[in-house]
Amino acid sequence: MEQKFEGTPQAEIKLEGHKLIRSDVTNDWGLRVQWLIKRDGQVVDNPNARADLTYEHPDQTPGTYEVILQMWKYVNYRKKDGEYVESTYIDISNAVTYTI
Repeated sequence: MEQKFEGTPQAEIKLEGHKLIRSDVTNDWGLRVQWLIKRDGQVVDNPNARADLTYEHPDQTPGTYEVILQMWKYVNYRKKDGEYVESTYIDISNAVTYTI
């Protein structure tokens, strides 16, 4: 059975205080949705975002944080050096930046 990617998944993130709130995903493919959290340009966390519409990152290390929602786009299982070659996460939201 082949996965069909109809439409482009889309969501919106907003920041209220220290809490991130996401909208429902439109054109949802039903695959993993994750928060991608970077501090000063380096990935620090990527927790699952499918179950909850809100997330509060527990790390209070000073820096500039950038958060975006991503969804897994499965193409195939082909790997090279343990990494997927064609399947990957794609950005599905606006980026939110904040400073601690």
